[in-house]
Amino acid sequence: MNAVDLIPTKRDDLAGLAGDIQRVEAIFATWDETQRSAVEAYRRAIEDLNGEALRRLVKALKEEPAALAAMKQAVTDEVVYAVLRRHNILKPSLSERVEAALDGVRPMLASHGGDVELVSVRPPAIEVRFVGACDGCPASALTFHAGVKKAIEEACPEITDIIQIKSMSNAADNDSVRFVSPFALGAVSGWHLVCRLDEIPLGGISTLVVGGQDVILSRQDAIVSCFQNACAHLGMPLDGGDVEQGIITCPHHGFQYDLSSGECLTAPEVALQSHAVRVIGNRVQVRLSS
Repeated sequence: MNAVDLIPTKRDDLAGLAGDIQRVEAIFATWDETQRSAVEAYRRAIEDLNGEALRRLVKALKEEPAALAAMKQAVTDEVVYAVLRRHNILKPSLSERVEAALDGVRPMLASHGGDVELVSVRPPAIEVRFVGACDGCPASALTFHAGVKKAIEEACPEITDIIQIKSMSNAADNDSVRFVSPFALGAVSGWHLVCRLDEIPLGGISTLVVGGQDVILSRQDAIVSCFQNACAHLGMPLDGGDVEQGIITCPHHGFQYDLSSGECLTAPEVALQSHAVRVIGNRVQVRLSS
């Protein structure tokens, strides 16, 4: 390898320019540690110099309204945008942050043969769609709320409406299985029809007697959870307690529980007794635990 081989071909497209850098980096990777350290120090020095120059330039341009408008137009160029993002002069776009959040949950989805794709970004709303094995899976609603929705909300707090778009085949099926408690996916018997989905207040609870047992049902969209109506502390009923942001507070001694999991936030060593739930169309069914 001679010096001529290290000279990239002149290009003006982002993919080509980035490819040239990657090819040179691949050559550096074959060098010994001392050589690589010298190249890395040189790279950092050049980047620091360029970054400081760009920051000063941008700061000066922001002080002139006409120049600021021109700069905003300039950053629509992919090469300009990529360089300014490299130096953290521009913040990542909303689409980038959403995709980064989705990348964080994709390994989990891939382990089950599925994936999620970003359909549209229309702040404050976005639309996503499950694909592969996750499309139409009975547990996809739980995956959506516990994985995808949570990841996006943490990365992009300005997004307040995260919509799961169904595939055309599933959207037309009004009597399809919409949700099943993950550990009851194979259960075929023991289910009790208890109510309609819309009879459970969104973000609240309903109290029912199922098979002679007092239970509470809570709902977040199509995800429904069911627990014994008994605080894990002294077994006192929970249904008179306040519910706020998915947390119910026992009206007797103030113990708090996460209604999505039954976890006790006051004393993590205990939890509510849970019962399996499935939602078929608009029908909610409960399978009592033994």
